[in-house]
Amino acid sequence: MTNQPIITSLLDNDLYKFTMLQAMLHQFPQTHGVYRFRCRNNDDLAFNLADIKDDLEHQLDLLCQLKFTQDELDYLRSLRFIKPDFVDYMELFQLKRRFIKVSIDTDGRLDIEIEGAMIQAMFFEIFVLSLVNQLYYERLNSSNALTEGQKRLDEKVQILKHYEMLELSEVDNPPFVVADFGTRRRYSKDWHYHVVKTLTHACPAIFRGTSNVYLAKELGITPIGTMAHEFLQAFQALDVRLRESQKAALECWVREYRGDLGIALTDVVGMDAFLRDFDLYFAKLFDGLRHDSGDPYAWGDKAIAHYEKLKIDPKTKSLTFSDGLTLEKAWDLHQYFKKRIKTAFGIGTNLTNDMGLTQLNIVLKLVECNGQPVAKLSDSPGKTMIDDDTYLAYLRQVFDVK
Repeated sequence: MTNQPIITSLLDNDLYKFTMLQAMLHQFPQTHGVYRFRCRNNDDLAFNLADIKDDLEHQLDLLCQLKFTQDELDYLRSLRFIKPDFVDYMELFQLKRRFIKVSIDTDGRLDIEIEGAMIQAMFFEIFVLSLVNQLYYERLNSSNALTEGQKRLDEKVQILKHYEMLELSEVDNPPFVVADFGTRRRYSKDWHYHVVKTLTHACPAIFRGTSNVYLAKELGITPIGTMAHEFLQAFQALDVRLRESQKAALECWVREYRGDLGIALTDVVGMDAFLRDFDLYFAKLFDGLRHDSGDPYAWGDKAIAHYEKLKIDPKTKSLTFSDGLTLEKAWDLHQYFKKRIKTAFGIGTNLTNDMGLTQLNIVLKLVECNGQPVAKLSDSPGKTMIDDDTYLAYLRQVFDVK
């Protein structure tokens, strides 16, 4: 076990954690949440994740000693959509160790639970997932991983350079744009930095940014992100009718950002139910939509048809894809949609953990808010995570999800 901290900056987190935190702080500061960890591919791993429990506990102790530096606060203050009073809050911010508990469950597997005020609890997720990843791969100690990772990264650079050449002849179509969304699933912090720096320097016309705020600051690139599932899920337990929860979440976002950060996430209760709520008002206010589950082609076709039904030109809007992508999959999607709508692609695991090793499929999801269960009805089988089947059935009924 290393005594050195893996996470050395609280900026080493995804942008949407900051943007959601700001909205919750301003509008629902007393909201209480419970988050639970799950590894979806335990049986595929080289060893039981429970073996890293002590190392993880130590890293969490170190994480909870961190505070934002003045330089980091100044960077946050430079972002147009971050409010001055939120930066003042972050100056005082420190993660509380008592809110996160690590244990071994009855099946002998790693169990992690976070419980507390969401303006604290929601900030743990990305740190915890990246720590679990790095501790797992360090213990795996595969001597060939970095060599294989570099080989695959070099191949990605060549693929992007090829796409850049093809793009030169596409002057009338929107550009092919890719960003790093891989903090939570990265092989290691150092490898993540290396990947993003390499792609930024090699292919700046296509590789346009990262979800990681620390890397955006250090490399002088654009931080990217808006909202995650937990934000819309929380509204299932706030002071609105369940059927109105998506509209309430989108309205809260509009009040907070007033035109900034205009990409809405669609799959908390499924795309069809989302579009029933995404009326002309929201369709005009938001710049576009983000895909994170289900068939991306069918999803994009539905989005375009919805805009056309509302008499909105789809070419003025954008679709962001972020579900299990590779560069090749992203390129194919861009080719399919580029003449009809703008596209953008957030690629995670395939950029930051393509090392020839089995990749951890781990999540840390909001499962309870203000004492009530909350859930995501994913468009992909196996992504729904909840312990309360009764609530899940009720949620399906309310939103007419089969």
